[in-house]
Amino acid sequence: MPEGTIIKALSGFYYIADGNRQIRCRARGVFRKRNVMPLVGDHVTYEATKATEGYILSVGERRNALNRPPIANVDQAILVFSVAEPVFDDQLLDRFLVHMEAHHIHSLICFTKWDLLAADEDEAMRRVMARYVRIGYSVIRTSSLKNLGLTDLRKNLEGMISVITGQSGVGKSSLLNELDHSLSIDTQEISQSLGRGKHTTRHVELLPIAAEGFVADTPGFSSLEIPELSLNDLEYCFPEFSAFRTSCRFRGCTHLAEPGCAVKKAVDDHLIDLHRYAHYQAFFQELSRRKPRY
Repeated sequence: MPEGTIIKALSGFYYIADGNRQIRCRARGVFRKRNVMPLVGDHVTYEATKATEGYILSVGERRNALNRPPIANVDQAILVFSVAEPVFDDQLLDRFLVHMEAHHIHSLICFTKWDLLAADEDEAMRRVMARYVRIGYSVIRTSSLKNLGLTDLRKNLEGMISVITGQSGVGKSSLLNELDHSLSIDTQEISQSLGRGKHTTRHVELLPIAAEGFVADTPGFSSLEIPELSLNDLEYCFPEFSAFRTSCRFRGCTHLAEPGCAVKKAVDDHLIDLHRYAHYQAFFQELSRRKPRY
C-alpha cells in the first residue's frame, strides 16, 4: 500500500504528502470505533480511489502526540510569547513548558515584539530570559519589524519538524511570514477591548520552511489546561528540580509543606526561581482538584 505523511487536517479531510503527490483522504470508520483519529504529522498508509483522493488505512507508531495543538511526531516546540501587546504572561509560558515536558518534546522559547519595549522594560525582560536560560531552555528574542533574531530562529528550524504555538496575538503568523515570504499567512491586530489576540489560524498544517524543515502554525490560546499528569509526575516537568529533589528528607516529597525539602531550600537560597516555584504550587493544586476522567 502507498504511504505518506499527513500535512494538513481540515473539515474532516486529511491531506497526505507522498513524494511530490498530495492526496486528499478521509479516515475509515474503523478509526472512530477505536477512538483513535489521525493527526497532522502521522505516517500513514492509504488507498487511492482516484488520482488525488482516497482513504487512510492505518496510522504508524507515534514518537509523540499532542492534543492542543493536535499534531504528532514533532521534533521541537517553538513557544512564541510577546513581550508587549498582549502583555507577557509567565504563568501561561510555564503551562506550555509543562505541557511539552510531559510529552518529552524539546522547547525553544521565542519572545516577539521586542521593538515595543522601553529601556527599563528591556532590562526587565532580559532578566526573565536569563531565568529560562539558567534552567536550560534555548531563548531567542525577535522583532519582525527590525529583523531581530530571525536568522537564529531560521537556523533552529532547519531539518526539523517544529510546532509553533503560544498565546493568541503574539505574532506567530507574522514571524512565519518574515521567515518565508511565500507563506502569506493571514494576520490580525490585537483586540483593543479584550487586550489579547484574535485567532487567525483555524487548522493545523505542516508548512515547508528553512532547509528541509517543516513548521506547524497552530491556533493560539488565551489559556491552557495542564495535561493529564499524576501529582508525582508534575515535578519532572520542572527541570530545575532535578538537582535537588533526590536530597529531600522524605521519599515522595511533594515540595510543598514537608520538612527537610531540598527543593524548598533551593528556592530560599535563590537557586530555583521563586516565580517558577509559585507556578509549580499553583499547578499542583489545580491537578489535585481535578476530577478523574474515565
